[in-house]
Amino acid sequence: MIPNLSHQENIKQDYFAFLSALSATKYSGEIEKSYASRLAVATDNSVYQCLPQAVLFPRSTQDIVEICKLAQDAQFKNIRFSPRGGGTGTNGQSLSNDLVLDLSRFMNQIIELNEGEGWVRVQTGVVKDQLNDYLRPFGLFFSPDLSTSNRATIGGMVSCDASGQGSLVYGKTSDHVLALKSVLVDGQVLDSAPLMGDALAEQSARQDSIGAVYRQVIETCAGKQPQIEQGFPKLNRFLTGYDLKHVYDAQTGSVDLTRILCGAEGSLAFITEAKLHVQKIPTYRTLFNVKYDSFQSALQNAPFLVQANALSVETIDSKVLNLAKQDIVWHSVSRLITDVPNKIVEGLNVVEFVEEDEQIQAQKVNDLIIKLDQLIASEEAGVIAYQICNDLDDINKIYGMRKKAVGLLGKTAGSAKPIAFVEDTCVPPENLAAYIIEFRQLLDDHNLHYGMFGHVDAGVLHVRPALDMCDPEQEKMLRNISDKVVALTSKYKGLMWGEHGKGFRSEYSPEFFGEELFTELRKIKAVFDPQNRVNPGKICTPINSDELLVSVDAVKRGTFDRQIPIKVRESFKESIDCNGNGLCFNYDTKSPMCPSVKITRDRRHSPKGRAGLMREWLRQLANNDIDVLQLEEDLYAGKNASIFRKFTNTLGKRKGEYDFSHEVMEAMQGCLACKACTSQCPIQVDVPTFRARFMHLYHDRYLRPLKDYFVAYVEQYAPVMGKAPQFFNFFMGMKLTATLTEKFVGMVDIPLLSSPTLSASLKNQDVVEFDLSRLQALTDAQRKEYVLIVQDPFTTFYDTDVVRDVVLTIKKLGYKPVILPFKANGKPQHIKGFLDKFAKTAKDSAQFLNQMADLNIPMVGTDPAMVLCYRDEYKQALGENRGNFHVQLFQEWLLTRLSGDKKASNGKQYFLLGHCTEVTAEPTSSTDWAAIFNHFGAQFINVPVGCCGMAGTYGHDAAHLADSKAIYSLSWEAEIAKRERGQCLATGYSCRSQVKRIEGQTLKHPVQALLEIL
Repeated sequence: MIPNLSHQENIKQDYFAFLSALSATKYSGEIEKSYASRLAVATDNSVYQCLPQAVLFPRSTQDIVEICKLAQDAQFKNIRFSPRGGGTGTNGQSLSNDLVLDLSRFMNQIIELNEGEGWVRVQTGVVKDQLNDYLRPFGLFFSPDLSTSNRATIGGMVSCDASGQGSLVYGKTSDHVLALKSVLVDGQVLDSAPLMGDALAEQSARQDSIGAVYRQVIETCAGKQPQIEQGFPKLNRFLTGYDLKHVYDAQTGSVDLTRILCGAEGSLAFITEAKLHVQKIPTYRTLFNVKYDSFQSALQNAPFLVQANALSVETIDSKVLNLAKQDIVWHSVSRLITDVPNKIVEGLNVVEFVEEDEQIQAQKVNDLIIKLDQLIASEEAGVIAYQICNDLDDINKIYGMRKKAVGLLGKTAGSAKPIAFVEDTCVPPENLAAYIIEFRQLLDDHNLHYGMFGHVDAGVLHVRPALDMCDPEQEKMLRNISDKVVALTSKYKGLMWGEHGKGFRSEYSPEFFGEELFTELRKIKAVFDPQNRVNPGKICTPINSDELLVSVDAVKRGTFDRQIPIKVRESFKESIDCNGNGLCFNYDTKSPMCPSVKITRDRRHSPKGRAGLMREWLRQLANNDIDVLQLEEDLYAGKNASIFRKFTNTLGKRKGEYDFSHEVMEAMQGCLACKACTSQCPIQVDVPTFRARFMHLYHDRYLRPLKDYFVAYVEQYAPVMGKAPQFFNFFMGMKLTATLTEKFVGMVDIPLLSSPTLSASLKNQDVVEFDLSRLQALTDAQRKEYVLIVQDPFTTFYDTDVVRDVVLTIKKLGYKPVILPFKANGKPQHIKGFLDKFAKTAKDSAQFLNQMADLNIPMVGTDPAMVLCYRDEYKQALGENRGNFHVQLFQEWLLTRLSGDKKASNGKQYFLLGHCTEVTAEPTSSTDWAAIFNHFGAQFINVPVGCCGMAGTYGHDAAHLADSKAIYSLSWEAEIAKRERGQCLATGYSCRSQVKRIEGQTLKHPVQALLEIL
């Protein structure tokens, strides 16, 4: 039995007092002090880990003013803060052991758009893709791009002066910031925009902190202009933090403080609002995928492509390409990046042209085609082929793959993972090829594997060497390589940080700025933040401070992970391997990725948050000398804790006895077990798997709630109740029953059983009954006429019409359906963590299905979640003992059996709202259905939606009812409202149940629509 994990990392007394005092002010935001909440923001996409004292979620600029004013009280002089946005930084920019101010939860509103003047004003917790989705109907967009655009906030972009693809034309974030609203550490609100003349003089004359800021910035930027001009490299990605070069305009005498704040990594002030320049979306876009015989060829050919007046040139090496081919994302781009016959693609340049003028665009494209054809014909420059994309959806799919490549590098096999610490070096593009040769040699000399990709047009290269940070010796190598890369970039007149900011690399700042200019930075820091209280140690320290800058030697995640035994790390790799890339924070409500974090905006309720909690839980168990793998073996062997001990422990829990396991359990209970993370996450963090393992162990110490048994044993009681559905429905339909079920079981909206039963509904349909000996006696030719239907508890007993129509459709298609005897699948047991029971169920079911597989007759299941359980959870539970049986989804079975000419159009149109488990595990599902419907003359359109909110019986849990309906409202509600209900289809039983509950009308399964057509 797991022990009580009572250890807590206590909040420091002065911070605790500050938080108590803050609660008594007009501060209206949230304060989170739990260990789990602190752990959720203790990491980002870097290798570092810093546990904050607490997390503050302000709702407004005034809330931050309240925080800062309270901090001026003498008793709180040692309280420090770090702002946080999306938490996607690769160098620990937002990590802190102090107070974290997270602006992403509430301060995410788009305030004002001025189309005529081309600007938008937003709160800085707005996500970049959220902004562009808002702007798109107006034909506008915010142009700085970055790979994390679906979760990175505007505040983070401003603070790191982010840029990415297209920066040669579009520049960096700072090039599009027109004004900022910020709160200084003393509570003053600073509205910054370019100022000159009397307005500038007025601000400079102020006798407060804002006046001091202006005076110092003018003194530095005007007075040190020659040194700044000489010291700052001539690069598209200029030196960030602080951008002295672009603050002062000598010709006009204007001063723009936004340039100081952009790239300051939150070390000067809390930026709460931004006024941003937006521009017209290009009318014409064309993308070339140019393929090469080597990565070096791709790099060396990049300047040639830049000279063709391209918007951008992005280079990807074969390692990244091969990882993409193993990921779900490849299904969307495989036809756009095809293999070259008799050649191996070792490098790829993605080249984009954009124009407003169609003729100019056509000329650019045609010119490049001629040049590429010449290179291929003469076998020059390593160019072996190219493909062209003009379709906007295809272009976006290519960039979607490129963006996901960042995370895919973390998916490599083995304990050494490519990590970010020298991943954004920048050198003049003309030096890039030579620089990379030396860079690769440096890594090869250390026998390191690595992946490379980047914005070669700007001389920026993303390199992630593979290191095992649980190995102290390899951790030391991070320092060694960092020092050498600093020297190498200096040799080639470049920067250590061309795109992703400094963070814990700030210790190298003096080397790049030089002593004189670095002293000026410290003076500027001193007027903004004299006591070093805002993101301390990042960029620089105040001039009068003797505190040190943060260092690449800071505490890392590996320091904690290495406390977990190797065999445990390997067993729980689906949580240990999370590298914090944050794709699970995806803003897009039509993405199936993690609905729980979308609706709660609570990072604990994300795959990253849950993985982090699981890692800490395993670490604490290890530090208590608990062998978690042995505990699991004991449970499978039936060595359970006594009911009395569980009762005693549960009583202690109800009395408020602390156990870190309770915090982990809270996060796990919020998971819908939809399994989207297992394929959508580039690392394939698998929450449902480690969640089930955790719950299995947790409930050996604590009693289970009744609702767990209610769900887990549905496959045992439904067949019994299904024999007399009208009798049981009489009682289940009573209001008193619903009230008692909600109060004592914790479940709501329990569906009624289907009536008539499946056997009754097929009574007069001449369906072949199951007879094993008769099936075994069939010839091979006869067996090709048969189809075996695998039952599941939900469609058989609660949605009988679907199973009946599957049978009738198969008959209509000329085959002989045979319904197999009902065998429990075990999925409900797995969802609730009854893993010992699930293992027995899976073993029994697998034995039966393997026996059926020996008949060599195809087996088809109706509900995707249940069918896919055979492919995933069964493999995990049974390993090699699973056998080779294969249960197909209906469309998988029929697609290979379509014959004859395509039918003429019948004018019918259908829309599929996909099941989140199915669309992520089997990404070709919707196109398979489309091919089938098109064959029979109907139009079939896939409607992108996220989760419906019912996966894993989540929506029937009374505690989750409100969130379930809110998740439905994120994407399903609007898409259903746009269309005739009779045209909307859903493959998932849970999806159809949710629609019926909320809309009062049941959607058809695609098979039922197909039967209508036939």
